[in-house]
Amino acid sequence: MYKVAVIGDYDSIYGFAAVGFHTVPVTEAGEGAQKLKELAEDGYAVIYITEALAAQIPDAVDLYREKQIPAVILIPGVAGNTGAGIAQVKKSVERAVGSDII
Repeated sequence: MYKVAVIGDYDSIYGFAAVGFHTVPVTEAGEGAQKLKELAEDGYAVIYITEALAAQIPDAVDLYREKQIPAVILIPGVAGNTGAGIAQVKKSVERAVGSDII
């Protein structure tokens, strides 16, 4: 069975433990990039990452953008929704079907 993890600031991710996701709280961008790499190498199929953290480590996130596993999915944090997650999904759909569906 595939594993699912959530990475970001503690306040944004602690609730995901209640549904059985592995939570990885980070406080610094460098730590976030390293943890993302470790999770990917450890066989996690889905890694949710807060939009705020992803904005701080765009190069690390981009390493996995074209790969099927792990799927790195941006989620809003407690600070609010920046729209980055929706934009990423929209780009993926455009790439898959060849046009904007919205």
